[in-house]
Amino acid sequence: MKALWYPSEERKTNANMTKYMNFLSENHNLDFETYDELYNWSITKRADFWATLWDFFGIKASEPYKTILENPDDMLESKWFQGARLNFAEHLLQFTDDRTALIFKGENQEPIKLSYKTLFDKVASLAASLRESSITVNDRVVGFMPNMIETIIAMLATASIGAIWSSCSPDFGIKGVLDRFGQIEPRILFTANGYSYKGKKIDSLSKISGILKELPTIEKVIVVPYTEEPDISNIPNSIHYKDFLSKSQKIQFEQLPFDHPLYILYTSGTTGVPKCMVHGSGGTLLQHLKELVLHTNLKREDTIFYFTTCGWMMWNWLVSSLSVGSTVVLFDGNPFYPDPGALFQLTEDVGITIFGTSAKYLAEIEKAGLRPGEQYDLSTLKAILSTGSPLSVESFQYVYRDIKKDLLLPSISGGSDIISCFALGNPIGPVYPGELQCRGLGMKVEVFDEDGKSITQQKGELVCTASFPSQPIYFWKDEGKRKYKSAYFDVFPHVWLHGDFAEITEHNGMIIYGRSDATLNPGGVRIGTAEIYRVIETFAETVDSIVVGQPWENDVRVILFVKFREGVNLTDDLVKEMKTKIRENCSPRHVPAKIIAVSDIPYTISGKKVEIAVRKIIEGRLVYNRDALANPDALDLYKDIKELQRN
Repeated sequence: MKALWYPSEERKTNANMTKYMNFLSENHNLDFETYDELYNWSITKRADFWATLWDFFGIKASEPYKTILENPDDMLESKWFQGARLNFAEHLLQFTDDRTALIFKGENQEPIKLSYKTLFDKVASLAASLRESSITVNDRVVGFMPNMIETIIAMLATASIGAIWSSCSPDFGIKGVLDRFGQIEPRILFTANGYSYKGKKIDSLSKISGILKELPTIEKVIVVPYTEEPDISNIPNSIHYKDFLSKSQKIQFEQLPFDHPLYILYTSGTTGVPKCMVHGSGGTLLQHLKELVLHTNLKREDTIFYFTTCGWMMWNWLVSSLSVGSTVVLFDGNPFYPDPGALFQLTEDVGITIFGTSAKYLAEIEKAGLRPGEQYDLSTLKAILSTGSPLSVESFQYVYRDIKKDLLLPSISGGSDIISCFALGNPIGPVYPGELQCRGLGMKVEVFDEDGKSITQQKGELVCTASFPSQPIYFWKDEGKRKYKSAYFDVFPHVWLHGDFAEITEHNGMIIYGRSDATLNPGGVRIGTAEIYRVIETFAETVDSIVVGQPWENDVRVILFVKFREGVNLTDDLVKEMKTKIRENCSPRHVPAKIIAVSDIPYTISGKKVEIAVRKIIEGRLVYNRDALANPDALDLYKDIKELQRN
């Protein structure tokens, strides 16, 4: 396919990626003409590459590093920048001027703005409060919070002390929260009194009461007013946020090792109790700066937004934009409330330049008939980022046709496992429909066949064959790193197996076809679910779909479940049309044996389809930890379906 977009010469000249290449030329006598040349150097000279980023970004350390990379050939035991001492929060709070740091927009509320100076003062006050509560290095502080300003303040105050931050979105159920926080035994919990969704106020404090009964390590509950002034009289050990704040505005940034624990993130929990992944402060900082500054082209004058909750790693990624001095936009609520154009109205109102969202959102607004380029002033918009699931060719085309012709459209892919990305945007390169532009600098990403052989322009397993700074430093309470090893390194020794079914293209970009454990194997040939979703999304009659493989007569047959728009019935003609279109656009092997109408599609709270859980249900197996799902009752729709039973 032809490229949909090429950067202008002016864009390439002014790109941060170009500035970094000039930096390498001027300071290290390294001259690269193309991104591919730069990438190849970054993965063959990994230590040199990451060290140049340290200098390029001006990492502030009270003690310099003594070694760049120890144990380079062992991904589980590699150590980065040993000897260095720094503080993550200090880098995010290095700007103290009157420029806007944060803009918060809640449903039915006007945007609230906070300057960098005020942010610094508020973090200092809360950090003093935590110290007065005897919170110290390595203690756990958690948030059961909406995506609001106070959540970021709490995280930064926690990090400034050297305590560890972890958060769950307030739409998690009690069991889902306990499955996560119960493992890490936090001392302080921050919560808002509630949140807003589709114009309705939803209470959080009733859940807090249930959580506290099973979480005895919590010493204080700090309640932030949001939807209304809270009544905390029935919440044990609770303190109103304003009463907790210290009058002190002095802050001490604890100087800590490069790999000091910063965040605890969690696996989805749909196949067992969530694993607690601990991420280090230095690796997170350096990786996020690389991705935001070089791959996203983020600059101080930018206003960046990502639609996310505090339970998804894109929140952590977005917040790191403060280290660049940019304006960060936070949104709490339903992106389609009060209408499908709500987020583009926000873009117009606050001047968003970098807009982050999900592939599902882009597909949905296209189906809703939204043409943002005609309906809103998007003159400030320079880039749209998409993640969460593969972005279809049609969605790429929709963005350039109906949103804006001249913008960077990076489809990016990574995970909470690495708190970052394996494949990203390239501001100095073209955008091809259906492709992620490039593999991230310093990330030795390959695609393996079943024999562990590196392949290109063929589908296989996405792997990373060399260590990088943002790997988890460990899993919580994982003696001997057994869980860590089994999660990524059991299939190919010393190689990170990420679990995505992927292909490296002729342009050195990537295509992600879906999760490896959800790939379909009819006739022994692996096919990705994303290819089928792409076709089904083109039907105006459909709202959503999920596809799984069902064991059948010594083979696997493809089963497609479709959620239809109100008033649409699944007729024989529609089934025939869907099968024909899948055959024409994919292959005969992709054609479902059965197409079945359902009223809902199950998703995790972070917005990912759960093909494995549906497959288990139709096979009559149990699905544990249903609280990890945004709509767990949807799973019951897939039990005992007559069309799937054997005669």
